[in-house]
Amino acid sequence: MGVAEPVTLGGSLPLRRRAIPSLSVGRLEKIGLAVLALTTIGALAVPLLAPHAPTLPVAAGPLLKPSAAHLLGTDDLSRDIASRVLYGIRSSWFSAIAVIASGVLIGGLIGLVAGFTGGWVDTVLMRITDLFLALPGPILAIAIVASLGPSLPHTLLAVGIVWWPWYARIVRGEVRALMVRPHIDAARLARIGRMRLAFRHALPGALPAVLVTASLDVGNLVLTLAGLAFIGLGAPPPAPELGSMVAQGLPYFFGQPWVCLAPAVAIFVLAFAANLAGDGIRDLLHHT
Repeated sequence: MGVAEPVTLGGSLPLRRRAIPSLSVGRLEKIGLAVLALTTIGALAVPLLAPHAPTLPVAAGPLLKPSAAHLLGTDDLSRDIASRVLYGIRSSWFSAIAVIASGVLIGGLIGLVAGFTGGWVDTVLMRITDLFLALPGPILAIAIVASLGPSLPHTLLAVGIVWWPWYARIVRGEVRALMVRPHIDAARLARIGRMRLAFRHALPGALPAVLVTASLDVGNLVLTLAGLAFIGLGAPPPAPELGSMVAQGLPYFFGQPWVCLAPAVAIFVLAFAANLAGDGIRDLLHHT
């Protein structure tokens, strides 16, 4: 369960000193960015967009074909699939953002301390990071969720535990490279405090690489969380999880394929759009 490969950008000046990036991204990347922008807005407005409650049955009946009344049909428990897919996209999107935010926060802080301090502190923190990187991520996440019990918070905790080390490595490498830059030497000569030097001069220079890696991670996380939900390690029923919806719809694949295809297509579109958007963000920052 790895994250995207660490990205090292050519420039390393603080963000405020960078030029405004050129908007030279491809058409597919623009489509991905647009889809994710609409996904974010739609996720916030799901309670207004969903025609029915995601966990309650509708009066029309079970396993209905897609129609004007139920755009994606109903499942075996008479629940509106369109409403459940909308809520599932919302859950997957915000869950992926939460894991990335925790990974960036924890890994970024560890990497900043290691890269800025150096010496034995750097050695100890990086050996701990290497220990987590050496562990098989998927097995560790499954073991954590299985021991704590299936639930969305436990799943996010498990995935977050195996997701932060790469960010620690990225930030540490960027900060170590920045420490020999002329503007850092000038800041030291000006007797700027260590905290200000770390957070105002060193950390901003590492943010572009972190942002690129995080944007490329969203698609991986959507698939990872869907996979855990598929094997029953996500939020328990009747919560609308895309992965668990695919698993619950598999028995009806040959008779009522829309039951599992609708959430499966949602997973694919969300992950694919996230990868395209990540490529677009990478291209933007590479043109700084």
